[in-house]
Amino acid sequence: MELAGQEHVVRALSNALTQNRLHHAYLFTGTRGVGKTTIARIFAKSLNCVTGITATPCGECNACKEIDSGRFVDLIELDAASNTQVDNMRELLESALYSPSSGRFKVYIIDEVHMLSKSAFNAMLKTLEEPPGHVKFILATTDPQKIPVTVLSRCLQFNLKQLPPALIATHLQYILTQEQIPFEHGAISLISRAAQGSMRDALSLLDQAIAFSSGNVEQDVVHTMLGAVDHGYLFDLLAALHRQDGAGLMDISDNMAMRSIAFDSALQELASLLHRVALAQAVPQAVADDEPERDRLLDLAKIFTAEELQLCYQIAIHGRDDINLAPDEYAGFTMTMLRMLAFAPAKEDARMATFSQTVTAKTNTQPISSSGISLADSVVSPETLSETDRVDSASGSISACDDSANEPATSGRHDWAVLLDKLNIQGMAQQLAKNCTLESLSDQHVTLCLSQEQKHLQSNKIAIEKLQASLSEYFAKPMKLKIVMGVDATVTPAVMEKISKDFKQQQASDAITRDEFVREAQHELDATLISESIKGTN
Repeated sequence: MELAGQEHVVRALSNALTQNRLHHAYLFTGTRGVGKTTIARIFAKSLNCVTGITATPCGECNACKEIDSGRFVDLIELDAASNTQVDNMRELLESALYSPSSGRFKVYIIDEVHMLSKSAFNAMLKTLEEPPGHVKFILATTDPQKIPVTVLSRCLQFNLKQLPPALIATHLQYILTQEQIPFEHGAISLISRAAQGSMRDALSLLDQAIAFSSGNVEQDVVHTMLGAVDHGYLFDLLAALHRQDGAGLMDISDNMAMRSIAFDSALQELASLLHRVALAQAVPQAVADDEPERDRLLDLAKIFTAEELQLCYQIAIHGRDDINLAPDEYAGFTMTMLRMLAFAPAKEDARMATFSQTVTAKTNTQPISSSGISLADSVVSPETLSETDRVDSASGSISACDDSANEPATSGRHDWAVLLDKLNIQGMAQQLAKNCTLESLSDQHVTLCLSQEQKHLQSNKIAIEKLQASLSEYFAKPMKLKIVMGVDATVTPAVMEKISKDFKQQQASDAITRDEFVREAQHELDATLISESIKGTN
């Protein structure tokens, strides 16, 4: 009888046995096949081994052998799912009063204890709280939420974790090596992932694979047995996605449909592959040297950005949730692929080229916004200010490169936007500053012009004091702030920020509506584009 993993539980129980600090009741929780009953039986061997109470039972004495074979008279195992009634519990508790027949302790292992009735739990409370010295209770459950708190409070609780695929694979390889059964590492990886953290499921799948393959555990055979998705398809999908190849994505999807591959499982495997690629990208050493797909994982990690991997992962898992709502699995799968394609982050160079072309077009046509100034001026100006537009904190003045003598006001407003970015203000003080333009700046005086539409901000004395304090902190000397009312609200930082945001939002909407694959999805799948879901880049 062997246990794989669960080091945190093994360490705690080993220390308790070594120091002879034993509790009368233990509760093991965790999903199926993670070792709850196995730990309970090994613990029973540790308590009853003829060598004494030990963390390392000999495995050779009569007690150890009888426990391994299920014949030890003082080890009573009860399946609570089949013995839910109070009469069964009373019968068990009455037998607990008698001393053990041959062992040191009577050990009661109650599996799936949450299945007991309320009356059965009440019947065992007194014995569970103050059992005879020769009795130990070990309770196991997959659903501890259903156990009354009065029982939980009387037990030492250990939560067993799901086993990682790497640990399961190592244990399966050890078993096959001992049994002298040939195997392929790719087949073991498939089985360990399909077990979903359960060693029992992994062993069952391994037995099935041995029988299915006539004693030779091969990757192709296990693929067929599990109905698993060929990872070659998944790698090809990601490669086509990186190339922005919509036709290639559809061809691969059609090929998968022809081979009757379950698209729900394909999305699950795709999400798992994206996780492995992201892991290879962030921690390359986490990919084992003997990983059959190591090279392809590292190649994908190089060509995708972290943002693209995260976005595709989210789309994959949400696509799997929505696939039951789709007209059929093929439509749900292909729509998920098209969604990854449509929302793929634009490459930086393409984004800059698009921005440059748009700015040129906007500058030539000079569209006018509702506030009365051109969109090109409002968007480009704050982002393309000359490097000489700067704040000289040492002299306390704002200098600007201004070739035109008849535009001092515009230059001053740009300077105020630059200065505002450097001030440490938030909340209402920041809102006040964004709705002002710079009227004048002298050695110790700053005059701002507040638009009439925002005159209510002038009454906020706290915001004015915070803004004045921030100006004094920035210039490293006391500054006096004066706010006057004005009528020009077209080029305040707040208005420029809004126009810039609107322009980028329009840019994003135009790019999506013109996208060839979005149009194809709308035509082929009768899809509707929700304009409110389009977000412009900040």
